[in-house]
Formats: sequence, structure tokens, C-alpha cells
Amino acid sequence: MKTPDSILAGDLSGILAAPLPWEALYGRHILVTGASGFIGGHVVEALAWLNRLQPQANLHVYALARDLEKLRQRMPWLDMPGEVTPLIQDVTQPCGLAAPLDFIIHAASPASPKDYLQRPVDTIRANTDGTGALLELALEKQARFLFLSSGAVYGDNPWQTDAIAEGDFGREDPLAPRACYGESKRLAETLCRAYHTQYGVDARIARISHCYGPGMRLDDGRAISDLLADVLHNRDIQLDSDGSASRPFCYVSDTVLGLFHILFQGEAGHAYNVGETQETSILELAEKLIASAGKAGQLMVRPKARSGPAPAVRSAGHFNIDKIRALGWAPLTSLDVGLTRLLQANT
Repeated sequence: MKTPDSILAGDLSGILAAPLPWEALYGRHILVTGASGFIGGHVVEALAWLNRLQPQANLHVYALARDLEKLRQRMPWLDMPGEVTPLIQDVTQPCGLAAPLDFIIHAASPASPKDYLQRPVDTIRANTDGTGALLELALEKQARFLFLSSGAVYGDNPWQTDAIAEGDFGREDPLAPRACYGESKRLAETLCRAYHTQYGVDARIARISHCYGPGMRLDDGRAISDLLADVLHNRDIQLDSDGSASRPFCYVSDTVLGLFHILFQGEAGHAYNVGETQETSILELAEKLIASAGKAGQLMVRPKARSGPAPAVRSAGHFNIDKIRALGWAPLTSLDVGLTRLLQANT
């Protein structure tokens, strides 16, 4: 039997060491969509690792993805089929799974700007049609439903709120290029609440902020992915600005542990912020990556050449996580530790 690399094994064991009622999953049937993706794949790996560490758990894990080969490439250490049952289909199509289902974790959606700007219709359909089809499945199977949403639902943060709580919504231009993502996530959340109100479906929502870690794509268009790719390939790092904009970066295993807190201890019909509260500037992030890789003498940070005035820079803000703190969760992995683990997993 293949084993995950030491970094992933440590992260997965850390998730399962948390004082949560893991026995509530024993013998259960769990469907995870977006299983070949970054976060969805990590959820599948955590469930499979639980089965390995505690064989008496006897979880039945179904991994929904559109491409079997990509699914196997995402989790090469897992027997598939065997430890995980692949379901190869588009998430917008009705799922014909005949087996019982106890939990559905819906992570299927283009999430990187590069993807959703190129595939706006696919993005909208995954978040609306896909969520609707899965809520129908949850209603039929009487399954608990967890939807992975995003901080994009909060809009433009017009009040420059530093710590954005679950009720702090701003505006969204429906014709803006990025609206395909934020607006469809909003509608998907509304669908979750509507199915809970009208049909009693146990639907819960996790709003996820900037997440990074082993398993992330190097070409997804996000700042941390671009910087990591430059460091790994010994390229000069070129920033789009002076690097003063800041983001709260949450390590992937911390994020996934937050999802399990909501799944086990959250309240139906509610949304919970899952993210880091400490913000880091893009320039500082680049410097930390260079230092962690031990390449300070090989790489240089410099702004990209720009014509015209530089855009105004502001902090994107970070989440207020008081609501999920009440469930017992908070991020544990410092950025320095997380970046070291990320680099070790990619070298």
C-alpha cells in the first residue's frame, strides 16, 4: 500500500488529532465533490487517512470529479477504486449514486481567478446548478450538507472593515468580470438556506479565505502560487505593485479542520468564516518564501514595469472568526511554518 509523503501524513494526522467526535463518521457514507481540487482533495485525503489510522471507522468515501486521471494524479497514494470510490461526472448533473449518503461536502467550483475569469459560465453553473442538484440529493438521502463558499460573497468592503464578520456585506457589480464567482456563491448560499427553511435540509456553509499549502497548483493565478513558482524555478520575482497589499493566508490543514468543526458542531442554516486573522503583505510573503527556500542570494524582488499611475492599494481585510471560535476552531499553523512545509512538499 502506498503512503503519502511525510509532510502530508503529518498534516493529515494533525487534523485527526483534534478533539472532535470522529466516531460520528464511523460506518458512514460521505460524498465529496471537487475531489481533484485543492481543498476538496485534502478533505478526501483526511477521510481516507482516518480509515487507515482507525480501520474500525469503515468510512465509505465517494470522490466526485470530472476526470479520473486528474483525480488519481491529485491523490496518487490512494487506492482508487478501493479506499475511495470515484464518481466521474459533472457536478451540475444529477448524481445517480444508489448507496445511502450521510454527509455531502460540496467543494466543486473553479476557485482561482485564472479559472473563473476564463470559464465564467462553468463557474456559475457549478455554484448554482451544481449546488441545487446536490441539495436535492441531500433532501432525498437525508444527508447533512456542507457548502464551501468564499469571502467573495462579502463584496467590495466599502467600509474598509478590518475584521469582516458574517453579516458585513458590501456591493457587487453583476457585470464585473469577477462577479461570476462572488454572485454565484451568494446564490448558492441562499439555496442552502432555502432548502433548510422549506425542506429541513441540514445545510451548513463555510466561507473560506486565502488558503495555501501542499497540493495547490502553481499556475492558478494567485499571488502566492506565482511567487512559489518563481522561487522553485529560480526566477526573479516580479510583483504587480509595490507589494504593500496584504492578505490573510491560512494553511490548508487548518482550513480543512475548520470544515470538520462546522460539519460536526455547526448549526444548520448558518455560515461560518474560516480563515487566518493575521495579514501579511505580498512583499513580506515574497521575502518569507525566499528566506524559507534559502535562496536570498539568487533571487531579487522588483516591481513589474508599469505604464501610468499605480493603482490604489488597500488591505483586503481579514475574517472575524468569533463565530467559529465558539465551535473550538482557530488557525494553528504560522505562516513561517506553513511556507516551510509547502516548500518541502514541492522539492
